[in-house]
Amino acid sequence: MTLLLGFSAVNTGNNLLFLVVSGLLAFMSVTGYAGMRNIKGLVPEIVPPAEIFAETAAPFRLRIHNTKRHSTSFLIRLECPGGQGITFPLIGCGTSAEGSVPLTFPHRGHAAIDRITISSAFPVNFFTRYWTFATACRFIVFPRLQAGVTVGDGDEAQRQGSNSRQDRGLDGELERIATYSGREPLRMIHWKLSARSEELLVKEFGRQTAAPLVIDLDSLPGQGVEQRISRAAWLVRRWVGLRPVGLRCNGKVIPAEIGRHHGMKLLAELALYGRD
Repeated sequence: MTLLLGFSAVNTGNNLLFLVVSGLLAFMSVTGYAGMRNIKGLVPEIVPPAEIFAETAAPFRLRIHNTKRHSTSFLIRLECPGGQGITFPLIGCGTSAEGSVPLTFPHRGHAAIDRITISSAFPVNFFTRYWTFATACRFIVFPRLQAGVTVGDGDEAQRQGSNSRQDRGLDGELERIATYSGREPLRMIHWKLSARSEELLVKEFGRQTAAPLVIDLDSLPGQGVEQRISRAAWLVRRWVGLRPVGLRCNGKVIPAEIGRHHGMKLLAELALYGRD
């Protein structure tokens, strides 16, 4: 409309049309400047979750920091390369906003998000202005999880993981408070809670001496190496918090240990298997 009125004003020499065109150009200039100021001083950040599995949506946290001292930003959209993003209606000066967006990766191994786009249609949606920021978000995508059969070393029988039971012991972590049955040693009685109750209560602990599980990637059932890797990843995630878990693959043996940190190490080893 502005171009049409501008050509009409030049061809006709009508002063009123010149005034209308001048007003429209001024309006476009002011709103354009306001739109650029709106996205200035914004710093994006993306934080990946601790565990990312192939073909499974993982919640990435998107943060944006408004470093301006005296200006609020409106209608800010933060977008990843795949098109997924989140819109923040308002970000106050000197404050930050955060949201979560699900991202899915089709394959295991190294992955990265190399850029984030900040855009806004503020103030009147004539134009959408955007800036693209380079990021250094690198992470490892773990294999797709596929439930399988637990296979242990030695004389441990094969059994379905979901039906397996963790035995009670005296040297693990406190799991629950139960009623005294007469079979527990006296030192297991919780005297303080028993004094408040009409019956004796005992502490039940987990067993730290559970037999280790060493996963042999080559001996797992499955059609192809990718399915065996998926089943090995499921076994690691299922058992590493309950018992020592080790891994044997490609002639390399990782000793059995317990704990989340060790589980992440095993999952990373499976994720990079054959990718180097």
